[in-house]
Amino acid sequence: MAQRYSHIIWDWNGTLFDDAAWCVEVNNRMLAARGLRPIAGIEEYRNVFAFPVINYYRQIGLDFKKEPFEALAHEYNAAYYAGVAGGLHAGAEAVLEAVYNEGVAQVILSASEKNNLISQVSQFGIAKYFDKILGVSDIYGKSKVELALDYIAANHVDRALLVGDTDHDYETALAIGADCVLIPNGHQSRARLLACGAPVLEDIRGVLNCIRTAMSNQTVRTDLPKREGGEQ
Repeated sequence: MAQRYSHIIWDWNGTLFDDAAWCVEVNNRMLAARGLRPIAGIEEYRNVFAFPVINYYRQIGLDFKKEPFEALAHEYNAAYYAGVAGGLHAGAEAVLEAVYNEGVAQVILSASEKNNLISQVSQFGIAKYFDKILGVSDIYGKSKVELALDYIAANHVDRALLVGDTDHDYETALAIGADCVLIPNGHQSRARLLACGAPVLEDIRGVLNCIRTAMSNQTVRTDLPKREGGEQ
């Protein structure tokens, strides 16, 4: 018999926070400063964005022989936070409140630097809905799998649903033994998300149906690996 979810693990950028258009603008400023072709728009961006971010930078034409990745990451980070534009996706706060009222623990898991992440979340007055806000220790946009595994090892996570907007979120769910649903209005296209094989929702409001289905003893996804004792 399927358990209800004990935890919902939320990605932040693109999943709860609608910042993809702002990311395109910041990237295009960097490209223009180097005489490189700009990203044509949000759809092109969603077709090329990837983790780790270093691979994405290569894809859009940034040359690490001319400038180290670390310098480019610092330039992007400074520009992004200097005038960050964006808000929560439509319906996000209502979904968070509803999940909170269902008694399900909620966690933010992000490849963003932790202090920047906490500052962003706090601006929207939604920190009260989360048991934990997990961000990485640097600005280089690497994997967040280890961060998730550490959290699961330290907490009583019986069954989790990870909600994200990229194939890296799906990979993270696989690595930690969580179910996964993906939302296509963030940083990657619907086609790329469908290729993962996880359910792709219309928008964030569909998460509530997934949770309530699980509470009715039905699984959202049955082919993910089960967690072993050391990972719970």
